[in-house]
Amino acid sequence: MTQPVIILLGVGGFAVAVVVLNLLLAWRRQAKLKRQLLADWGTLPVKRGGSERYLKAAYLDHEAQVNHDCLIDDLTWQDLDMFEVFKQLNATQSSVGAERVYAQLRAYDLGKPDVNETLIDFFRTHAEERLKVQLAFAGLGTEAANNSQHYLRTTTQEALPHAWRFKVLGGLPVLGLLLIPLLPALGVALATLSLMVNLFYYVLKREALDAEVMAMGYLVRTIVTAEHLVKIGQPTQAALRTALKPMRGITRLAFVFRTRDNSSADMMTEYFSSMFMLGFIAYNNVLTRLHSRHAEALTLWQALGDLELAIAIANFREAHADSSQPVFADGGLTAKELVHPLLKHPVANPVDWQKNALITGANASGKSTYVKSIAVNAILAQTINTVLAKDMSIQPGLVITAMAIRDDLSEGDSYFVAEIKAIHRLLNAVATNKRIYGFIDETLKGTNTVERIAASASVINWLSHYPSLVVVATHDNELTDIMGEQCVNWHFQEKVTKKDGVVFDYLLHQGPATSHNAITLLATMAYPETLIKDARTLAADFERTKAWPRYRQGGIQA
Repeated sequence: MTQPVIILLGVGGFAVAVVVLNLLLAWRRQAKLKRQLLADWGTLPVKRGGSERYLKAAYLDHEAQVNHDCLIDDLTWQDLDMFEVFKQLNATQSSVGAERVYAQLRAYDLGKPDVNETLIDFFRTHAEERLKVQLAFAGLGTEAANNSQHYLRTTTQEALPHAWRFKVLGGLPVLGLLLIPLLPALGVALATLSLMVNLFYYVLKREALDAEVMAMGYLVRTIVTAEHLVKIGQPTQAALRTALKPMRGITRLAFVFRTRDNSSADMMTEYFSSMFMLGFIAYNNVLTRLHSRHAEALTLWQALGDLELAIAIANFREAHADSSQPVFADGGLTAKELVHPLLKHPVANPVDWQKNALITGANASGKSTYVKSIAVNAILAQTINTVLAKDMSIQPGLVITAMAIRDDLSEGDSYFVAEIKAIHRLLNAVATNKRIYGFIDETLKGTNTVERIAASASVINWLSHYPSLVVVATHDNELTDIMGEQCVNWHFQEKVTKKDGVVFDYLLHQGPATSHNAITLLATMAYPETLIKDARTLAADFERTKAWPRYRQGGIQA
């Protein structure tokens, strides 16, 4: 045998050994993943959030295609820590699933949660099929910045310009290899030189097309995953097969778009693709075939996302044994044993919300948590058809909050300006005469007491003329007197003892708060006795006269 042939045989043997080694490692990873998926079922995911920046971008692309009745705006999303709720729900294995779950929580149609209960129940009771589906999506993996939906929605290019040159350049190394047995020197020289040129040219051009190639690559791998999934028996198998049919032929050269995991096999694939221009040839092939099939590709993407969404909801319900499915009916919002999903040891409370409500009580007594529990469950009911309550009935409506207000330096807004803007957007939504569920924490606390109470009372009175429900958490007990029968009153209580300080039971009570333990709490913290005495005198005089006494030399003068 000639020396070039010996070299080729040696290189070929090394490549075979590397392939075998990677197959063994892949088998071990697959076995480990199976055990992990089975062990994790029915538990809340740990650190499965990903980058919200990319998830939100994908959601906006999704919403541009769907146009739901109700969107959870950014302020409400942030007020309610909904990204943390998303993390609890996100028991997905791919970016297709994560994007679908995120979009599901941010938009919905009134009274029609977009979930497939048959599919959810199937995955709860068919562990073998569920595991096969999870493994298929795990093979696809996550690519946070895949931009595939945006690519499908906006790209109009039919083919790469001068695509023929990639085929010519890719063919030169093949020609050199074929010449080696006949003209060894010429063949080796042609193969070596063309491979080096191709590698340099590939890197140069790949940088310019990197975003498109990444989007295309993840999309192609998604279609390959769909080809595996259609072989698994489950309720949407026939629909998935129909959605996949227009994509036939697109996955040729799919290995070029394999997931990048920095393994030796990944590096070999990358070098092989670059030396023979397979990346650009495959990209142009898919680009041409997809040109008139973007809508069909988006339909397939949605169908795949629905599979992972169903598994995520099934897992969420398994993890939360106290969950149930809501009933949609005219009226207000009622629930038994409602809890917040983010609390490790929640205290369950009832809800009977038929008209605007005021909720009073001390700081940290449970007011804000209770308000958020209602708001979060109102969203979960209408998005994933699941609530954390023994039962719940709700008239469909949009959820809007004005709670965790902050100064907006980017807009040059002070706290008070940011606050009135947040409440104003709630008023605008209510004015449409649609059912709105509004949640306000400490109305207009960025201004003085008199104007705060006057403006707050006027806001609540204005809201009472529309078919919406608003709950306001406040420290201003005066509001309960002003609003009278217009509002239902709830409160949370606390006890203050020398031994334990302030103690909360976190249970909802009817009526306005009557306890005044703030000064007593100061006493338990060893504040000066004269200070405590003055505070009690001032408070007692105000309660008696509804006017503040003045300090005079030697003490307080009524």
